Amino acid sequence: MHRSTPAPIPHRPSDAPPSRLCRPEEIADTLGCSAWWVKDRARRRLIPHTRVGRAYRFTAEHLAEIIRLYEERPAQPAQIAARASEPLSGPVTQTGSAPRRRPAVAPATRLRARPPRRQQQYSTVA
Repeated sequence: MHRSTPAPIPHRPSDAPPSRLCRPEEIADTLGCSAWWVKDRARRRLIPHTRVGRAYRFTAEHLAEIIRLYEERPAQPAQIAARASEPLSGPVTQTGSAPRRRPAVAPATRLRARPPRRQQQYSTVA
């Protein structure tokens, strides 16, 4: 008696295997940074990630999005023109080096130290 095999079911997108989940250490190796940086950014919800229990996991799509988030683009022509009008930081030296541009600095604010939290901790008993 000859048995017939069931016909293969057509492939559906929902049947695709789930994407591989990477650990923060693997993402850090790929990005050339520390695993602490990856976990810190995920904890602060600054980069896309998946949580499995208490662990952070990342897909290939997450990695691509992280790279896009931290990508730096060349300056636009309007930004280049604005930099050209910035004041120079001093006279040109005789060595022929190009003058440096002064970076934009925010107005200085006066910082004050906070009082210590525990004042009685280090008191001496005579």
